[in-house]
Amino acid sequence: MRDVVSAGIGKAVRQVARLRGGGSALPGLVIEKLDPGFLSRVLGRLPYGVVAVSGTNGKTTTTKMVVELLEARGLRVFTNRTGSNFSRGVVAAAIQESDLRGRLDADVAVLELDEAHAMYFIDRVAPRFTLLLNVLRDQLDRFGEIDTTAKLLQRIADATTEGLVVNREDRLIAAIGELTRARTGAHVDVREFGLSDALLAMFPSDDDFHLSATPAEAAREQRTPADVMLLEVGDHEAVFGVDGGQYRTSLKLEGLYNTFNAAAALALVRQILDAGPIAPEAPGQRAAATTGELVTALSEIRPAFGRGEQLVLDGEPLELVLVKNPAGFRLGLASFQAEGVAAMIAINDQYADGRDMSWLWDVDFTSLAESGVDTVCGTRAWDMALRLEHDDVPVGHVEEDPRRALATFRERTLGRPRRIYCTYTAMLDLRRALADLTDVEDVW
Repeated sequence: MRDVVSAGIGKAVRQVARLRGGGSALPGLVIEKLDPGFLSRVLGRLPYGVVAVSGTNGKTTTTKMVVELLEARGLRVFTNRTGSNFSRGVVAAAIQESDLRGRLDADVAVLELDEAHAMYFIDRVAPRFTLLLNVLRDQLDRFGEIDTTAKLLQRIADATTEGLVVNREDRLIAAIGELTRARTGAHVDVREFGLSDALLAMFPSDDDFHLSATPAEAAREQRTPADVMLLEVGDHEAVFGVDGGQYRTSLKLEGLYNTFNAAAALALVRQILDAGPIAPEAPGQRAAATTGELVTALSEIRPAFGRGEQLVLDGEPLELVLVKNPAGFRLGLASFQAEGVAAMIAINDQYADGRDMSWLWDVDFTSLAESGVDTVCGTRAWDMALRLEHDDVPVGHVEEDPRRALATFRERTLGRPRRIYCTYTAMLDLRRALADLTDVEDVW
């Protein structure tokens, strides 16, 4: 009865919020106050339990990959599709998708969790499986040093009841895996995803900004087998190593980082399917799949919004590339050829971006020196322009307002492919402006 009341109140609040033109997380905020146990009761009924995806970079796209791989096996998946990774966003999504009894038509929940706000979530709902992607310098004003972020992720791992997947190539994440093995023995299945030696230098961690050894040399000193390996990358193509076999596939994903995250998604989905439903009598069929079938399903997945997303504007491609920290920006620059593409960089410093933009000085922008950057915009446009000047990258125009910047960028670059590197809130601003000009997918 309590679920019926909470679901009814939440749906009513959601309807009022929509009529007022916003407040997508408002129902979650209200129900968190009125009924703090709502989420644990709703998610506690799911046959495959709750899956958490966290880390600094790649949560949204990796969550999307995990969801679509599980759906390809016939599972009904509840997820926070808008990317709202605070607990109130998850509650709001549960209210939206539940029936009038407060029940979800789902077998499993796959949830992207913000590193810090996950603490509130795990106090109420224990994940059955968790995927930890990486620890990078991101939003220094929120988290401080990366060790603080690692401690938050450790707490998510500690709350996980059955399966943990970790990034073997990230020193701090790999340590969480080892600590979990030592603490739980065989009670929590710890698996890893990783890189071949040949690819290590392509995927820098924060350590690589400071260590004297090259990434490959440092990593080769202590190599352990990984459950899923990214062996080779090409132009929209990758080779994955699983159980001694090699699986080559085409990909619709954009960017090197998304390809590595695909290895993470494969490792997690294999673990979930191997485990099956929580109890034999639980509803929902075991959805086992061969690795080949999962790789085939992976080849059809497209990027999440802003994560290498490609739009069409004036008959030419326009790519949106989200950048949040030094390693992510470096990988973004390495993932796309600068030649023949008009570039724009949009840098904001709102709360969701992080207030401290000093990390821009740890990014090497020299790959843009020959082609230049047509436009720099956002609240920190002048800081970005100064940073580019120090790397001898010519900047055509500086305009703080994103809509005006987009309009003039469009006029000057007609007939050319375009690419925009942008922080999170700048990306949202630009997508809203682009929605008036071209087809823009709903936020995933």
